[in-house]
Amino acid sequence: MDNGEGIPWANPTKNPNSAVQVSGNSMIGQYTETNAVLAMVLAALSFFLCGICSAIPAVIIANGALQITSNQPGHPDHGLARAAQIMGWIAIGLTIAVILFYLLLFVVFGGVALLADG
Repeated sequence: MDNGEGIPWANPTKNPNSAVQVSGNSMIGQYTETNAVLAMVLAALSFFLCGICSAIPAVIIANGALQITSNQPGHPDHGLARAAQIMGWIAIGLTIAVILFYLLLFVVFGGVALLADG
């Protein structure tokens, strides 16, 4: 089982190109790049255009960005990744709530129609 040691973006402490090493000395201002901005864009699109189709990828990408930023204290993308994760989960929750609401309406009006026919 691969634990991400061979993938530089999955384990920034093993990334030879990373200027920030968790266990060693760190240089101020140089951090591993993340996809936090992409996650935020997808999360924002989920509210206006794409719904759950962009909310799920936003949460997945935000989780990956949070794994990177949590290993590097003071990473500037940590807040953005966290916000994208929260917005994605809110969009998923709202989509599920709307689907349940329409199912409830379908059951109620279908039951009324059955009672009216009988």
